[in-house]
Amino acid sequence: MQPMSLLIITCALFVGSHLALSHPLRDGLAGRMGERGFQIAYSIVAIATLIMVVQAWRGMPPEPPLWVVDDPLWLLASLIVLFASILFMGSLIGNPALPAPGAAKAAEAAPRGVFAITRHPMMWGFALWAIAHALVMPTGAQIVLSGTIIFLALVGSAGQDAKKARLMGDAWRHWAARTSFMPFARQVGGGAPWADTIPRPHALFGGILLWFVATW
Repeated sequence: MQPMSLLIITCALFVGSHLALSHPLRDGLAGRMGERGFQIAYSIVAIATLIMVVQAWRGMPPEPPLWVVDDPLWLLASLIVLFASILFMGSLIGNPALPAPGAAKAAEAAPRGVFAITRHPMMWGFALWAIAHALVMPTGAQIVLSGTIIFLALVGSAGQDAKKARLMGDAWRHWAARTSFMPFARQVGGGAPWADTIPRPHALFGGILLWFVATW
């Protein structure tokens, strides 16, 4: 099998298994295996398919870049990674989308900081990180890998909206009505002030630190 074909197949397995086990198959399997058993099986499948992707990635031969990567493009990618890092660090505290006991209470709070930007800051952080890497590593293999991450992050976020609405009911629907899927959509549409998007200290300084470590 050609290395690129293997990479595409393993990426498809990684995404397909993740989405299938996260949504259509989850309830039935969790009912049969128990929640703990399902989580163990889910983790095993996720790790196994991720290892397959990594091995396929390592097996790719050198490829010529698809475009020239100059200093302005490096600067743009670096700024995207900085923004992605702030989104990710901000998503770790007070995030109703995380599977935490206090999710419903977190959904009652007014959206501020990264949550005023998007209700899925963690997933958008992953997607933007992948976009930045594709910009400065413009090979076919990197585009396949970045596309996989972007697809999983954003399609997974849309699926999470439906899942959370089912699990949390009105608490999530109220949260979704006051936030946006697309970054800054409510601010552009006049539904929320831009001042609400100022990151909290843990998001700003944590994001800068993460960005510094990632780009050093």
